[in-house]
Amino acid sequence: MNPAAGTALAVLLSLVSAAGYALAAVAQSRLAAASPVQDGRGALRGLFARGQWWAAVGLNAAGALAHVAALHYGPLTLVQPLGALTLVAALPLGAYCAGRRVTRAEWRGALWTLGGLVGLVAVTGPTAPGEALSLRESLIVAAATAALIAVLASGRLYGREHGAGPATTGGRSARGLGHATASGIASGVASALTQTLTAALALELPGGTPTWWQTALLAVLISGFATGGLLLSQAAYQGGLAAPLAVVNLSNPAAAAVIGVALLGETFRAGAWGWLVAAGASLVAARGVVLLTKGSPPEGAAAAEPGPAGSTRARAVALETRPVPTPRVTGPPSTDTGAAALATPDLTGRDLTGTGPTGTARADTDLAAALTVTGRATV
Repeated sequence: MNPAAGTALAVLLSLVSAAGYALAAVAQSRLAAASPVQDGRGALRGLFARGQWWAAVGLNAAGALAHVAALHYGPLTLVQPLGALTLVAALPLGAYCAGRRVTRAEWRGALWTLGGLVGLVAVTGPTAPGEALSLRESLIVAAATAALIAVLASGRLYGREHGAGPATTGGRSARGLGHATASGIASGVASALTQTLTAALALELPGGTPTWWQTALLAVLISGFATGGLLLSQAAYQGGLAAPLAVVNLSNPAAAAVIGVALLGETFRAGAWGWLVAAGASLVAARGVVLLTKGSPPEGAAAAEPGPAGSTRARAVALETRPVPTPRVTGPPSTDTGAAALATPDLTGRDLTGTGPTGTARADTDLAAALTVTGRATV
């Protein structure tokens, strides 16, 4: 295949990969919005019983396979930036499924995030062929990553004890971003460990040829981080779609870059200028995430809007807002002004002065009518 055809095929496969990841993110977001917030095994059982979840898993797998195939036909500097289009594709898809339009703040946030992500990828140097973590380094990275994920998923970093609990909108958003960061880190570490496993199978692992149980251990670690990343992304979408997806797409290459710079001797392109560009791109991407967090309406907002004036929902709102009539006393006039002032029945319908039986009966009738209206509004 000639270079031009290979590049075209790499671009096409990258777009297919971005579309697959975007569809999977939208499916997970819709599933999170339709599912009650649960913790523990009950949440996992409910999730695994949903066909929509397995459809999202299949779409993620298809996106990953298309991404790997794109890397076979095109360079990393071309394929990786095109993968950032996942966020751009997911925004209109998610808005369409929610029955609304993409807001201007969401578009601005997406463009800022996309610009920052492309800047980060552009200055990150690719790993040399055959270069991978040793088994000892892989175990250290896995242990440190597991500890970091536990902290991010616990909610301790965003002040859960100060009123930002999961029941509030701010608490859900903060918790979702924490889960999204953990998801991206888990996926990035899984990619690095996959590179190590590939080198081990090719008998090119640094530090000598691994034994069978060491290779199996790497496979178990990869499966654990990949599955954990998928489950954490599902939990992240409880706080919305756009901002968590942006954080996942940012933290994934960021984790891979940290591993490459710290353990594989990689560096940013252009020397010191590359570090400055990476820092600026990180700030640009952070600005985009902030815009997406503030500009994205909560999931299910469209369903909560009142319908037309003649709809059932509108009638229910009208009943709920209808003022309840105040019980009146129309008994015979009393010459005692003090007694007249106290001739208001209590909630049991008794006349507090012992006079005015007609007024008591009328008050009982009005009170029953008020309770009937209140009951209809509640229903």
